[in-house]
Amino acid sequence: MSHFLSEYGIFLAKIVTSLAAMLILIGFVAAITSKSKRKEKLIIRKLNDKYKNMRNILNREILSKKDFKQLVKEQKKHKKTLKKATEKEAKKRIFVLNFKGDIRASEVETLREAITAILKVATIKDEIVVRIESVGGMIQSYGLAASQLQRIRDRQIPLIAIIDKAAASGGYLMACVADQVFAAPFAVIGSIGVVAQLPNFNRLLKKHDIEFEQITAGEYKRTLSLFGENTNKGRKKMQEDVEEAHKLFKEFISVHRPSVNIEKLATGEHWYGSRAVELGLIDKLITSDDYLLKASDYANLYEISYIIPKKKWSKLSSTISSAISSFL
Repeated sequence: MSHFLSEYGIFLAKIVTSLAAMLILIGFVAAITSKSKRKEKLIIRKLNDKYKNMRNILNREILSKKDFKQLVKEQKKHKKTLKKATEKEAKKRIFVLNFKGDIRASEVETLREAITAILKVATIKDEIVVRIESVGGMIQSYGLAASQLQRIRDRQIPLIAIIDKAAASGGYLMACVADQVFAAPFAVIGSIGVVAQLPNFNRLLKKHDIEFEQITAGEYKRTLSLFGENTNKGRKKMQEDVEEAHKLFKEFISVHRPSVNIEKLATGEHWYGSRAVELGLIDKLITSDDYLLKASDYANLYEISYIIPKKKWSKLSSTISSAISSFL
């Protein structure tokens, strides 16, 4: 009996080992396959076709067969007439970008690539529309995002920013770069201010007799600490840093929106679109849907997006680095 159990144990161990080896092999192959599929790509969608298909589908359902056929004939006739009228002059092109911001402005990586692609073909006769949705985040990240839009302005290509929900703080830092800023009536605009915050666990550590040591070189290498005892001197220096960031924020907006009373508006408050027009923060009330739908009558609309696949097993970003950063 013991001999049988011994043999059975060896057999079972071989099975488990074989299965483990197979799983490792399958995982290795899957990883290689996944890696090979993770390719960056540029996606272009012509919005005119989207609107045309929506119109045709709706007309097909609500019109009689006779009326629908007649409509199709009229549309074809109109298309031929329009083609002849525009043969001598190329139809305007509008490139559409979307930016949905988080605290780290993560989409700046894809935004910069999409803008690079557009700049290879766009001219001053074209137009670029960026739909922004963000309530702000890290200064350096949104500063880079704004700089990407500045690349468009530097080439004198008309740039329009449209805000449907919110472009506050870092989001407005981006929007103000545009030649014109449009927004929906209840979109949140403004919040021209800076905040720096972090928790401090020093008292908790002391309560449990835990010592914390930190060695720095440079008087202000670390002004406020998560675990050490913060000083008034450190707090004062952090306040100065926040004030300096706020000053740069205000100067940046003043350059791009000189008509804005920056001292009056740089209080950290936000306003809805209707009020933001009166304050000069935006130029017009209109949703991106309505603007692009109207533009489709006289221009070719191309929605541009650049895809950078995320690694399947990537770790979560460190929250500590976010906690000690200053935010717009």
